[in-house]
Amino acid sequence: MDEGLSAEPNPPGTARSAPLAGITVIALEQAVSAPMCTRTLADFGARVIKVEHPVGGDFARHYDDVVLGQAAHFVWVNRGKESVTLDLKSAAGVAILHELLSRADVLVANLAPGATARLGLTPEQLASRYPALIALEIDGFGAGGPLSHKRAYDLLVQAESGVCAVTGTAEAPAKPGPPVADVTTGLYAALSILAALYQRDSARGSRRGAEISVSLFDTMAEMMGYHLTYARHSGIDQQPLGMSSPAVAPYGAYPTRDGHTVLLGTTNDKEWQRLATAILGRPDLAADDRFATNPGRTRHRAELDAAIGTWCARHDLAEIQRVADEAGIGNSRYNRPSDVLEHPQLAARGRWRTIDTPAGPIPSLLPPAVVDGYDPPMGAVPGLGEHTEAVLAEMGWSPAEIADLRTSAVIGGPASERAVR
Repeated sequence: MDEGLSAEPNPPGTARSAPLAGITVIALEQAVSAPMCTRTLADFGARVIKVEHPVGGDFARHYDDVVLGQAAHFVWVNRGKESVTLDLKSAAGVAILHELLSRADVLVANLAPGATARLGLTPEQLASRYPALIALEIDGFGAGGPLSHKRAYDLLVQAESGVCAVTGTAEAPAKPGPPVADVTTGLYAALSILAALYQRDSARGSRRGAEISVSLFDTMAEMMGYHLTYARHSGIDQQPLGMSSPAVAPYGAYPTRDGHTVLLGTTNDKEWQRLATAILGRPDLAADDRFATNPGRTRHRAELDAAIGTWCARHDLAEIQRVADEAGIGNSRYNRPSDVLEHPQLAARGRWRTIDTPAGPIPSLLPPAVVDGYDPPMGAVPGLGEHTEAVLAEMGWSPAEIADLRTSAVIGGPASERAVR
């Protein structure tokens, strides 16, 4: 990495064993997709410097105020980062941004269409000025198409890519609850950055950076791979089935006698035979040629669902799950978010940690990847502009120069004005 910025993430005690120790990321990011990308990199030990506008910052900071006065989206995807405020409409702010980039390994951006070009951050400009920099931009629809100019939000892209048409039911199509377009795009972006870092820094590399673009629409088209393949080769748009799947049967949700909902599923013919005989006690269904293969079972889904539903309605959840486990049949309980907070699987495996925020400590889940010998840093959620002065001082700016930047509003007003609201 170029000299001038330390790459020690927070807390420094974990940096030496961190897979991405020594990597500095500059983030020009809003909302979820790019912040999810950079939080993933921070979880693996990269130093992430989040550049925000002095007034308000990342607009996701203000989506709601349920987390000790802070927004749930923001605290979810911004732990372990440093916040630096810069007015990028000022020449001085842009100059400081470029000073940061000259000392960084990675740039991640997901600004509005055309914004990075206005900052002098086109792929060509970045490659010329910072040849070792890996620059990744997340956009809505990708360059060169009739929708490339449009703003893109998670719901809009899910609808445009067909995701909403295969979610919910035929009478009531729905958006998947989690922001899957944002999250999966952020994860694809992080994966792409890791590949580019490996190529740049491997023995066969040339220390050349890379220009990468990832669009929400392309990511969702990839997520729709099964449905698109099926439609192309069958000419049929599969209808959404709520908590079921058009691909396999039986596979769905069934009310239990004690007021819960159980999910039961089969993925092959042998599992179906076990479900019919060992659980339902219906050898007649197991012997019925209509149900012998999965295509037949999907055609007669309603009859199978009725039989399974009748059986489940006569049994309690615990008994259904015990019998299903003994028979080797996949099953689960339908849970609400409040149920998952106390889920025994998370508790038994120690998946919750406490992280700091400007308003006080909160619980946060560990990242999904469990890497032997590595304890993720789980750094604090930054206050708006919390690290501005420290980062500028690290780059060699004097206290008087920093004060001048504050007076001219390049980095915002006094710290009290930048406190979390």
